[in-house]
Amino acid sequence: MSDKPLPAVPYLKIPDDGEPFIEGHRCSSCGATFLGVRDNCSKCGARDGMKPVRLSNQGELYSYCIVHRSFPGIEVPYVSAIVDLDGGGTVKGNLINVEPDPSKIDFGMPVEVVYDDALGRKDSDGNSYLSYFFQPRT
Repeated sequence: MSDKPLPAVPYLKIPDDGEPFIEGHRCSSCGATFLGVRDNCSKCGARDGMKPVRLSNQGELYSYCIVHRSFPGIEVPYVSAIVDLDGGGTVKGNLINVEPDPSKIDFGMPVEVVYDDALGRKDSDGNSYLSYFFQPRT
């Protein structure tokens, strides 16, 4: 078992000597930014021009859905959100620290990325996972 948590998704990076971050890949031709490793740009089609980039921890809520039914063991309701990050990149994750009520959530509201335990989940060796969440910016 490791003292350091494992990333919940491959694009969540946990450096040994710094804060966790979400990694995107930016096209050197058109500037489009995507999650996940890719060889070609999905926007302009450029080949071999995708470079890794550290994405911002701030953005705006683009869309959301309040989930009332989920897998066993997942507490509901929760807010599933899509966020446009400052500087590029669109990321899906859960919006926390806000009441799951449409009157409390505004499209375009400023949010920030926070990193925390992945809801208590562990792998078969007992290692914990680190995940990212969004919360309203104060």
